[in-house]
Amino acid sequence: MRHKPLALALCCLATLLATPLAAEQTYVTRYDVYAGYARFNSPKVSLSEHGLHFQIGFRPSKWYSIGFDYSNVTGDLTLTPDLLPDTLQQQLRQQLAGLAAAGRLPPGYALVVPVGSKTQTFTVGPQVAFRKWTPVTLFVRPSCGLIREVAEPNPQDPIAHAIVTQLAPSGVKKDWTPFYGAGGGIDFNVNHHFALRVQVDYVWDHLFPDILKEGRPTLRYSFGPAFNFGRNIIRK
Repeated sequence: MRHKPLALALCCLATLLATPLAAEQTYVTRYDVYAGYARFNSPKVSLSEHGLHFQIGFRPSKWYSIGFDYSNVTGDLTLTPDLLPDTLQQQLRQQLAGLAAAGRLPPGYALVVPVGSKTQTFTVGPQVAFRKWTPVTLFVRPSCGLIREVAEPNPQDPIAHAIVTQLAPSGVKKDWTPFYGAGGGIDFNVNHHFALRVQVDYVWDHLFPDILKEGRPTLRYSFGPAFNFGRNIIRK
């Protein structure tokens, strides 16, 4: 199953909410740190990346926090002509037609370029928590920040190599751009200082606008341990 962590979290949450739960949380620490596995999925460009997700948060109150969020993932995508801007698509058709007329284009040739990708995301912002139940903490947040991607095309034939050389003369494309969206998740609270966190973010960005016609939506799935520390900020 493609979304196992999220499906497992939802099943666990449904089970918990179907049974009597303890009262509202009465112990909330000032800080939290999270480090876990992350997966990026951008189906528009057939991109799948895996790596690390890190967060650190400061809680001014029990119901919201301010934090820093960082992801570092690597993977592969597939570049095809339909993803290019219209002007580049037209130029490409003309080039391929010229090769075909010269008898240098193999029958049934389709241009497909595998691309290695390294992606980092940087986010600073608020998060709202719902602490009505002791065993679980639900949270939601805006997901807005900067994304940096380094793409390295790996053409598999001479024709693709010649075209890639035109699009990326250095052999590597790098870009920064903003992204925006929303996210949320669940902390399964083991005790006051340790939880298992499952979360998902849905965002949109438009990297490499010079060679990609449209932006793309991306889902980030993440799960791992969260550590809470500092004094209890709930006054008794």
